[in-house]
Amino acid sequence: MKIGIICYPTLGGSGAIAANLGLNLACLGHDIHFISYGIPFRLEGYHERVRYHAVEVSSYPLFKYPPYDMALACKIMEVQEKEDLDILHVHYAIPHAISAYLARQMLPDHPVKVVTTLHGTDITLVGNERSYFEATRFGIEQSHGVTSVSQYLRNATESIFKTKREIRVIPNFVNPDRLCPSNDPELRRRYARDDEKLIVHTSNFRPVKRVLDAVKIFAQIHERVPSRFLLLGDGPDLPKASNLAQELGIADQVVFLGQQSEVGRILSVSDLFLLPTDTESFGLAALEAMSCGVPVIATKTGGIPEVVSDEVDGFLCQVGDVDCMSQKGISLLLDPTKHRDFSARARLKATDQFNCRDITPLYEAYYEEVLAQPSAPATGPVSFIESECKSG
Repeated sequence: MKIGIICYPTLGGSGAIAANLGLNLACLGHDIHFISYGIPFRLEGYHERVRYHAVEVSSYPLFKYPPYDMALACKIMEVQEKEDLDILHVHYAIPHAISAYLARQMLPDHPVKVVTTLHGTDITLVGNERSYFEATRFGIEQSHGVTSVSQYLRNATESIFKTKREIRVIPNFVNPDRLCPSNDPELRRRYARDDEKLIVHTSNFRPVKRVLDAVKIFAQIHERVPSRFLLLGDGPDLPKASNLAQELGIADQVVFLGQQSEVGRILSVSDLFLLPTDTESFGLAALEAMSCGVPVIATKTGGIPEVVSDEVDGFLCQVGDVDCMSQKGISLLLDPTKHRDFSARARLKATDQFNCRDITPLYEAYYEEVLAQPSAPATGPVSFIESECKSG
């Protein structure tokens, strides 16, 4: 198949999954065309079956905000005319599903099926905004196939938007061959002494991730267990987290590493992962840690319970319960046998239930299912819009 993948290229779960899925599909012999305003951050190396098409947004004085959705639709149309794609797989309903719909309308002689994957905030945050509500629902209904990354997200979408379109749950995944435990003392010593435990948090440092709670949890753990805290990522709450570490007197034990391309290397030598988030539609960061054999302390919210099993491969507490998460972390780090068992079960779950070798074929089969469906031809007045796109 010729598959176009539209995603945000920035740090985050949707971009990571989109990039890894495209690479996996290319390895299965499909031709992959990424369409975005930047190269997805997990799109590493060269593959002969992978192409990248940059979306360029013109900045006219007339526009207060550059119209990315229109620029994306025009780029999709350009790629479709040249490559004759079979499937457009868009990650996020807004604006990607709408841009894909518009591109199809502008090219009635080059039909292409659209699969939309819902990742979370496109439904629970952006799509639920009053100004975007109807557009989000329209994008879902006009897609030929819709998937969500968790049962929780499918239920939320059906409840919020009352959609008629069937939503298929295909979970996020990891490559357990790349994300795996490591016995590398030299790598570990870059971040912690031999007598210290290594605790990690990764996120985009938005308020919803509750990074300040993560710092408070670590502060309580550090009182009982010699440890070091690594925070990977960047975002608006980073200065607040840094100031809080200073106030709590743990600044020397807290290290802000910024955005890292090889998160797996750090996770592979870590002991505990903290995810005290307000909500999470899946929890890919937790799954990546589990694949590296790192137990997770997280909140019992959203899709996280579909990934982390409480008291089996990690612990789940209520949102904002810093004391609970701290106590669970301390109990795990002070009991080597329990920690070893949790670590082994976390690794086993990632390998057995969320392995890319098993999940990628589910998307491949879903594409084939969608392609087998009849497709109504695109209709409507397209000549003016099409001419504007072609002329720039």
